[in-house]
Amino acid sequence: MWKKFRIFILLIILGTVIQQSFLDKADLDWKDNFYVVVYPINADAGNPESASEVSAYIKTLTRDDFEPIAAYFATEGARYNLGLRRPVEVQLGDVIQETPAAPPTNGNVLSTIIWSLKFRLFAFNNSPKVNVKPDIKLYLLYYNPKTHPVLSHSTALNKGRIGRVNLFGDAKYAKKNLVIIAHELLHTLTATDKYDLNTTLPIFPDGFAEPDKQPLYPQDSAELMGGRVPLSESKAGIPTSLAQTLIGPKTAQEIGWLQ
Repeated sequence: MWKKFRIFILLIILGTVIQQSFLDKADLDWKDNFYVVVYPINADAGNPESASEVSAYIKTLTRDDFEPIAAYFATEGARYNLGLRRPVEVQLGDVIQETPAAPPTNGNVLSTIIWSLKFRLFAFNNSPKVNVKPDIKLYLLYYNPKTHPVLSHSTALNKGRIGRVNLFGDAKYAKKNLVIIAHELLHTLTATDKYDLNTTLPIFPDGFAEPDKQPLYPQDSAELMGGRVPLSESKAGIPTSLAQTLIGPKTAQEIGWLQ
């Protein structure tokens, strides 16, 4: 009986997701700006000493810390004559005590679908109110770089417009964190990755900020969805801030900034 009830609930959620997907596509006409809320999460709760440092960092966060993201989208939107002064507005939400489950790593389609439905349910249950009802919800999972020197990939869904973003809970990484957040934000707006998933190297030409540059290498900037600054055919560097990135034509087309 319980199994049938769970299936029924999942079917209801699936129906809601399908309905939402049609609404999501309509939103990409960019007649209005998108309101984004970021919810901090201390993802290091399993280690009390490490968690306390992350918690202390989270307490320092203000809305101004995320303003560069809104400013970045304003600048990039202007390059494409978008016609919106502020395409994106970012609000800082309350700290969330629960942590959304990580996506499956086995590549199983059914497992991924079930996880995505559970993530939507998590977002529904963990959405403290903010000043303006958000169009996009990003859950920022902060880790202590001392105990987690390498982070797993972040994940964002365009259906439902939610993201699970892995970040370092240390002020030294603040600017790099903003790059990751902006990258995942674009995923919620249907933008695709433009790097090789096996090597993490940007894919030519769409993953390059300056595909026409001569000589091609080294590049000076990163295409935001390319993820890295191409330095040679086999080497790429992590952008130090949003100032070292741009949104390329292919990405602009995917999110509705170019026809």
